[in-house]
Amino acid sequence: MTGPIASDSEPRIHSTAELKSCKLGRHASIGERVILREVTVGDYSYFERHGEAIYASIGKFCSIAANVRINALEHPLERVTTHKVSYRPNEYFKYLGVDQEFRERRGAKRVTIGNDVWIGHGAVVLPGVAVGNGAVIGANAVVRRDVAPYEIVAGAPAKRLRMRFTPEIAERIERLAWWDWPPEKIARAVPHMQAMPIEEFLDRWEG
Repeated sequence: MTGPIASDSEPRIHSTAELKSCKLGRHASIGERVILREVTVGDYSYFERHGEAIYASIGKFCSIAANVRINALEHPLERVTTHKVSYRPNEYFKYLGVDQEFRERRGAKRVTIGNDVWIGHGAVVLPGVAVGNGAVIGANAVVRRDVAPYEIVAGAPAKRLRMRFTPEIAERIERLAWWDWPPEKIARAVPHMQAMPIEEFLDRWEG
């Protein structure tokens, strides 16, 4: 038997967080002084304190540690200056507007984070990167390339340390897609998540 499912599934947003044009899923949690711009956050995912993200889609059950930066935006290397005076001159000169073409260029390099991804303290994910389901990004990593499902990466630039599971187990978890289960089913599965080896868990819950 499991206890009752929490009835209040509204996202929790710290009073010091700043969000603009964001969509948050059920039970999502946004911590102290987190700044999000044009970000979707899936059910049960959380940002610890002082994180930042822009132009990003984040799946369900993601654990995002403090001081993480998702989509650390580029500056225009090809221009005479990399300073924002060339793309946000309105901050300095009253009659000059935002460079919309450059803004659209940056917005097009959206970061995609899958489900059940753990991003360690201080990690940076660069524009356009896709991170697969179940991946792990180590603390202070700088992620410049896509991360495969269930891959563990670390370092600057981030490199593969190992895979969490064998390809067969990873494929079975992908098919199971437990993150899409209704809350009641997840609640029933939690004791087995805690106690069962991964293969035994899959045998129990597949089908």
